Amino acid sequence: MPDRGKLAFIIGGARSGKSAHAETLLTALPPPWVYIATAQAYDDEMRERIALHRSRRGQGWTTIDAPLDLCEALEALPEGQPVLVDCLTLWLTNHMLADHDVTAQCRRLTDVLSRPRGSWFVVSNEVGQGIVPDNALARRFRDDAGRLNQQVAAIADTVLLMVAGLPLKVK
Repeated sequence: MPDRGKLAFIIGGARSGKSAHAETLLTALPPPWVYIATAQAYDDEMRERIALHRSRRGQGWTTIDAPLDLCEALEALPEGQPVLVDCLTLWLTNHMLADHDVTAQCRRLTDVLSRPRGSWFVVSNEVGQGIVPDNALARRFRDDAGRLNQQVAAIADTVLLMVAGLPLKVK
């Protein structure tokens, strides 16, 4: 797995074990660890999901909420800081809902991710293996997420695909 200055990309479907596996990989490194969260709690279900993720993390973790400002959060990290970003598809959703220029935001993010200054673990959802969505916004999201995932996978040192809780090394 990544050493100092390496990018690992962990991708998979919903409930595939992406976040838990990324946390396990990160905690194999010495603390302190940083968790950059991109989720926003708009309803009770999302609040429960966020609470579940937080409950898995014990001492040694610092959480930074960055639903939109992920690039700034990464750039502010000290040299050598291990970090887990969870997740890119929520970050992308936040930008789409804010009507931001998604192409520009993704370009900026891949630029920042191409220069990790520590062991950086980035989680994203694989959303392109299902049926074609029935509405334009969902199709746009699927396409934008697919493009972003391809861009991050291309610059990552390691790519893991999570399937039923099992990591498959892709790159």
